[in-house]
Amino acid sequence: MRLTMPTTVIEGTRITVMPFRENAVIGTISLPALLQIVPSPRREEDQKLLKTASGQVRQHAEMRAQVQRTLKSTGKGRNATSYAEYIAAGINGEWADAWSLPPMTLWHADDIAAISDELVSGTGLRTVTIAPGATVVAVDGETQLTAWHDLFDHPEKFGLTYEQLVAVRIPFEMYVGLSAADARQIFHDRNVLGIEVSKNLSMSMDQRDLATQLAHRVAEAVKVEIDGKSVPFSKLVNATKRQVGKTDAEVVTLSALRALVITTVYGRSGLNLSAETIHEDDLPAGTNGELVERTVVALLTGLIADHTNAFTSRSAITAPAVIAGVGVAAHHATPWADSLNRTSADDLHRLLSGVRWEREAAYWDGIAAKTGTTGRLNFSGGVKDSGGRVADAILYPATESGRKIRGLQA
Repeated sequence: MRLTMPTTVIEGTRITVMPFRENAVIGTISLPALLQIVPSPRREEDQKLLKTASGQVRQHAEMRAQVQRTLKSTGKGRNATSYAEYIAAGINGEWADAWSLPPMTLWHADDIAAISDELVSGTGLRTVTIAPGATVVAVDGETQLTAWHDLFDHPEKFGLTYEQLVAVRIPFEMYVGLSAADARQIFHDRNVLGIEVSKNLSMSMDQRDLATQLAHRVAEAVKVEIDGKSVPFSKLVNATKRQVGKTDAEVVTLSALRALVITTVYGRSGLNLSAETIHEDDLPAGTNGELVERTVVALLTGLIADHTNAFTSRSAITAPAVIAGVGVAAHHATPWADSLNRTSADDLHRLLSGVRWEREAAYWDGIAAKTGTTGRLNFSGGVKDSGGRVADAILYPATESGRKIRGLQA
């Protein structure tokens, strides 16, 4: 007996996609299918494994090297572990709905093995088949890809099960049949042309960060009067910019308010933490989240309420270095401050009451600002640069700088 060989059946991984260009599609794919068609970057960089790998695996590794950076040289390998922990926490429900992963950008170096007719007429929706051994490389999102491989290799290490991972679907976009040069250009455009978010701004947007949470609570707790109406101080806080513009309705940035919170919690050492993520485990010894929240919110809402006019007039107190220095002074009024230097909220009020907040060189030049050649006062110095000098001037009124910010110089 002689069997007839199949002529139309094409084997491979079939996925449903939607074209958005003639040579590019978007869709979602199950995690096992993704890991089957796109090999682990870790394994492809393991020289010992490559020596005994098949020619197909070595060829894929060579193609990947043309359009990707190595894990070791860029730190992506270490980042992948943190990424895997983040993903695992999301799958386990620790982040609730507040977590997200960007779609992966894949490059299918060859032609698709098979393309179906439209599943729904006029929509472009169809299935494509990825042949076994096809060269598919993650041009963008490789750290995420590595994290998924790590999770699937050792799910128990991250508190997951295979059943959880098999149920996952990954969004992707895939470019088909491009040359290696075109794929490298896509890699360049994705990694170079985008504007990187500053770390301070990134921190101010992180709702899991304790300092950001407290900054929001302080801003909501204080009431100010605008056009005869009482509104939360949060209406005057800009949460998206590094600096507040002259025409903006807001008067202070969230990152500056966050710096006030951090220096209130940590004192002078907080000047070096303004761009760091703060968790409850990081709080000073002898404190906890409840104590810190209760103390900081009460202390800073009172402080801002006492100086509402200084804030609404965009005075020096809204400059990041100045507000951070104020926080260092406020730290001394917390119950966890060093007992030798601890003060009361009334003492803090007295120290701040005499400060001249006007943005004038007579008070702030050389402390939190510099006078340029045009005579204009520039408060561009950062928290680390000038926050300590501001704190010293506030805390020690009898010093030269202390007298200067109070307008008491001869």
